[in-house]
Amino acid sequence: AQAGPDAEPGSLVVFPLVHGPLGEDGTLQGLLELADVPYVGSGVLGSALAMDKLATKDVLAHHNIAQARYRAIHADRLVNLGTDANSDGHRALLVDLLADLGPTLFVKPANMGSSVGVSRATDEDSLAEALATAALYDEWVVVEEAIAGREIEFAVLGDRNPQVSGPGEIRPGDTFYSYADKYESDAAELVIDPDLSPEVVVGFQEMAARAYLALRCTGMARVDFFIADDGRMLCNEVNTIPGFTPISMYPRLWQAAGLSYSALIDRLVDLAVTRHTRRRRHTGR
Repeated sequence: AQAGPDAEPGSLVVFPLVHGPLGEDGTLQGLLELADVPYVGSGVLGSALAMDKLATKDVLAHHNIAQARYRAIHADRLVNLGTDANSDGHRALLVDLLADLGPTLFVKPANMGSSVGVSRATDEDSLAEALATAALYDEWVVVEEAIAGREIEFAVLGDRNPQVSGPGEIRPGDTFYSYADKYESDAAELVIDPDLSPEVVVGFQEMAARAYLALRCTGMARVDFFIADDGRMLCNEVNTIPGFTPISMYPRLWQAAGLSYSALIDRLVDLAVTRHTRRRRHTGR
């Protein structure tokens, strides 16, 4: 993207739109820092924290931001238990997870995006398969309780005093918002300004800003929540590189707030230049 009018002639700002490992986890951001190039979005630390689901959960818990119950399992433990799901050790783990978090679970790689490697499990056999699938993508696996309720998302923009949009709702075409729903199907419905009470919206907006700042995000992020059927308001994930097509939730939420797609990009570029200038002062460049 071309930098703003006050930037030096010919200066550029990188707009990362690479999802998943190496693009969204601080690796690309670190390369750009070394190259002394301004870029849109969170820095190395914020990107790394938000990408790692377990690190995210630790930070959110420290800041008393509610989330679904979960367990973390290292892939080595699955190997040590044997590949046979019917072995005594493996079967005991499956029974324990279902008893603790069940009856329905979601199993995810700790470091992966776009719902890759995510599975829904409802019994020992499907849980064994889900654990094996998730372990293909990362050495840490997250097992979460399934939340009966609605998926609500907010767009966040800014640095130390972030703006938070109004709500959007994901109504998945399947049992959850899968990779296929995101990229291969139009079954999922994205609803802007869904039916929520003003008190719930404000509560979510406050949680979104707190999560954004706690994870050291800058520039932009989409913060995803559940509102459970029992009334619980739970933070699910923070995405530092949200989908950014004209029909993606992040730009649509800002369009609903009166900020056009082009104006949003201009704002993000300005934030990137400001952050880069500030960081150069701190590093003595």
